[in-house]
Amino acid sequence: MLTIWGRASSSNVMKVLWLCEELAIPFQRIDAGGAFGRTREPAYLAMNPNALVPTIVEPDGFSLWESNSILRYLCATRPGGERLHPPDPRARAEAEKWMDWQLSALNPPMTTIFFTYVRTPEAERDWPATHAARDRAEALWGIIDRTLEGRDYVAGAMSLGDIALGPYVHRWFRLPIQRAPMPRLEAWYQRLLQRPGYARHVAVELA
Repeated sequence: MLTIWGRASSSNVMKVLWLCEELAIPFQRIDAGGAFGRTREPAYLAMNPNALVPTIVEPDGFSLWESNSILRYLCATRPGGERLHPPDPRARAEAEKWMDWQLSALNPPMTTIFFTYVRTPEAERDWPATHAARDRAEALWGIIDRTLEGRDYVAGAMSLGDIALGPYVHRWFRLPIQRAPMPRLEAWYQRLLQRPGYARHVAVELA
């Protein structure tokens, strides 16, 4: 059985758990990271020298880290993976660009906003940085809103692009911030909420 190391409250762990539900991959999860620690222990560092989560371990001992790489790997090695990571080069690239965009563009401002409201004591919050991050994130979500015109998912069909972005759109709509109206973005979020794996592993209390 696949082993997933990482706390359930991590957005990067959420991606992997959601994909496992989509592809009916049996797994066991071991708490690690954050308050659970363990990521600096020698055994964990041997699997993942970055000391972050998630890390997956196959029954034969093969381990892999970096959440988006894990998503690609699981789709390549499990039945049904081509549904979310299509073999056609252009269809695959259409999905993968959103995975890379999530890391390079969306993650920094969304992390700033999330940590401000959820993980930073109020007296220590950097409000100018948070307000700037909110403005940047809103502009980025506007790109998604425009992309969704005439389509249900970011790459047309449901794909790893949606899975990479899914934890962040949940946070966007749940954080106590001002948001410009984006009807297509909200409709996409509502579609994701109908997927059992998303509802179970992603659309949870912010922590």
